Amino acid sequence: MVATSGALDVVPRGTVRVTGTLGERYDEILTPEALGFLALLHDRFGARRHRLLAEREHRREEISSGVDPDFRAATRPVRDDPAWRVAGSTGAPGLEDRRVEITGPTDPKMTINALNSGARVWLADAEDASSPTWRNVVEGQLALHDAIRGTLEHTSAAGKHYTLRSSHLTDLPTIVFRPRGWHLVEKHLRYTGTDGITTCTSGALVDFGLYFFHNATELVTRGRGPYFYLPKLESYREARLWNEVFEVAQEALGIPRGTIRATVLVETLPAAFEMEEILHELRDHCAGLNAGRWDYLFSVIKCFRSRGESYVLPDRAQVTMTAPFMRAYTELLVATCHKRGAHAIGGMSAFIPDRRDPEVTRRAFEKVSADKRREARDGFDGSWVAHPDLIPVAKAEFDAVLGAAPNQVARLRDDVRVGRNELLDIASVRRAGATVTSEGLRANVSVAIRYIDSWLRGTGAAALDSLMEDAATAEISRSQVWQWVAAGTRTADDGRAVTRDRVEALVLDVLADLPRPRGHRVDDAAAVFRAVALGDDFPSFLTVGAYSQFLVGSAVDQP
Repeated sequence: MVATSGALDVVPRGTVRVTGTLGERYDEILTPEALGFLALLHDRFGARRHRLLAEREHRREEISSGVDPDFRAATRPVRDDPAWRVAGSTGAPGLEDRRVEITGPTDPKMTINALNSGARVWLADAEDASSPTWRNVVEGQLALHDAIRGTLEHTSAAGKHYTLRSSHLTDLPTIVFRPRGWHLVEKHLRYTGTDGITTCTSGALVDFGLYFFHNATELVTRGRGPYFYLPKLESYREARLWNEVFEVAQEALGIPRGTIRATVLVETLPAAFEMEEILHELRDHCAGLNAGRWDYLFSVIKCFRSRGESYVLPDRAQVTMTAPFMRAYTELLVATCHKRGAHAIGGMSAFIPDRRDPEVTRRAFEKVSADKRREARDGFDGSWVAHPDLIPVAKAEFDAVLGAAPNQVARLRDDVRVGRNELLDIASVRRAGATVTSEGLRANVSVAIRYIDSWLRGTGAAALDSLMEDAATAEISRSQVWQWVAAGTRTADDGRAVTRDRVEALVLDVLADLPRPRGHRVDDAAAVFRAVALGDDFPSFLTVGAYSQFLVGSAVDQP
């Protein structure tokens, strides 16, 4: 299937061709007009995306080699100008009150459960909580298409039937869609430019383009709007690229400028130094910023991975949100957002209840309640949960602070004084007594392999050890192992060095204990882990190689 222009007001020059197998109803999403829209986006932005990714790698290598990130001198006029504000939630129905947001992938069952959950917002996730199989990419779009129109139904293999509690979109949580990041590609759609060169399409442009093309007008008609979470940004230039994508998309479909609203996940260390610039670039389309805490930890490890023992983080379980450098990051985010009229959205507390184990549930409620209480008191306007049973817990903490007000954007955090030193005080965690332990090392190996196995089987949100884990979990786990090996870190409980041989022994031990049900990908998961945790080089994202080598063409990749 090939498409060029279709009914677009702005005619593309290149073409997008479908190379993936077509399943039932796939032609409703992959229409000639929709493919033409994707071609237009790749015409305009494909080359610049590649340049920005190259800039990203160059900057990351600079930091790894010893050049500390800092606030940019060239953009200081933006930071010093007190006058400008972002669009925020003004003119964006459904975004005024975001006190509890539930996250999850976009398969039909999860879509219905999320929209029936009672949360204020649903983060419809095509990124870290979704394995990007061809089936998930297209059928996730179909589920969103039907849900927005109030027609989505699903019957499980066990015969359980799921329906939406209302066909009226305004009765349900506001949908905020998260496309893939700039670094990921979509191998089932191929773009050919005017130069005759054919490449994979951008996962970000595919996810955004299909959702926007099919649903933007319908969302507005039904009392909502096309709202997005933007993941993995590392600079204001990457935000500028998204803003221009929004402008072209709205022009092409005849939708008023500013209809789109985006919330940017500040989940990389470089982005923490450019929050105001990111807001400024997106100001006509910006609703707020989110503290993407787990990916932020991954980014910190990635940036400082080769800088020796003083930059080594302890066990993930010991790096809490009260750690000084994490506290600096979140407080700066709240202060920056409210200064510019943007919403500040808190991060995910990974603890989840277990309806079969009251003690696990009690601990989850206790930890999530404390986490959301801290966020609400710090000035956040809302926060994430990963399980419907946690919505009342989080809501109670925000209700206690917000009362009847929809948010606390008017609460300026003029008391916050966060600079470069506070953001880079990585050693503060270990100074406070946190350590690297044998148990933490084993947990990293075990969790990473089990999560990658789940991801390769097509499931991107996995409940592991009473925690809801996504791709950021595996990234933190493998990055810590790589850094500990590179730094010659010793585990505090036994004094032994973390070496490749020691980790390999743990890999074999973990593999011996894991069940191998039908369709398992345990051995492939171990191969991915070895490549990204024990190799001489440090791949920027484990999902890039795992997608190309192990996911595309696998059984779960087919309709």
